[in-house]
Amino acid sequence: MDLQQMRYVVAVAETRNFTRAAERCYVVQSSLSHRIAGLERELGVRLFARSSRRVELTAAGEAFVARAREALAAADRAVAEASAASGVVRGRLVVGVIVTTAAVDVPEVLQRYRARHPEVRVMLRSGRSDELAAAIRRGDVDIAFLGLPEGDQPSGVESVVLDHDEHVLVVAAGHRLAGAARVGLREIAEETFVDFVAGTPARAQSDQAFAAAGLVRDVAYEAGVVELITRLVARGLGVALLPSAFIRPLAARDPGLALVPVADGPRRVEYLAWSRFPPSPATRAMLDVLGVAGARA
Repeated sequence: MDLQQMRYVVAVAETRNFTRAAERCYVVQSSLSHRIAGLERELGVRLFARSSRRVELTAAGEAFVARAREALAAADRAVAEASAASGVVRGRLVVGVIVTTAAVDVPEVLQRYRARHPEVRVMLRSGRSDELAAAIRRGDVDIAFLGLPEGDQPSGVESVVLDHDEHVLVVAAGHRLAGAARVGLREIAEETFVDFVAGTPARAQSDQAFAAAGLVRDVAYEAGVVELITRLVARGLGVALLPSAFIRPLAARDPGLALVPVADGPRRVEYLAWSRFPPSPATRAMLDVLGVAGARA
């Protein structure tokens, strides 16, 4: 058994297809299939259940892949640590980011990181704060920018606070509240709302604020991306509550939107999060770029 066989098995497990796995590994399919078949003979078990239409992991395959991923990660980590000891940071860095990140300019941070560490392969993944925190715990994401309701903290990860922010009301330019100096939740509770999908941290920020005020609102439109939320608002289909630091630059470029401060509106905290396990050299390098001290080696 060798690491390359493990990489082939993991690639098939993730793509559920021998052809796509071979393409990912830059090898002909016959060679990949031959190496996996040899590994199965060595182990004395079938790792995959094959049919003409699909490939599925067997129970033995599920158990093998879990440990194979750990072995490959350890091997990659050994190479990265050896390179770091010689003064060169190599390896891979997976950065998670929520779509409403505003505490840092993510592209600018990645540009600075790349200038300092050009041999690190950086991958960017977008997602919900809870999903990204879970991905850090699993080891699928190295570091992430999160946003949570005030009072909540990322669980099971190391984290530092990047910024505190409050939401503003986003309305169409012709809305009756456009131009108001300030509103309260009770004044807008009867409005039709556009918001993120129920159950997400982004949605919880507003839900918790209304619940704390003893108010119920009507969320008629749910969306997973801010662009759709603001387009619906601009069409007059509803109003929205969004983090001020994120939405102000967008609203300044969109004459169809108006922003109104909310006296008792939702508040959120932006965090930088990473694994509680000692960070990789590539992760430590990103923490250094971000000016975060005290990460365990």
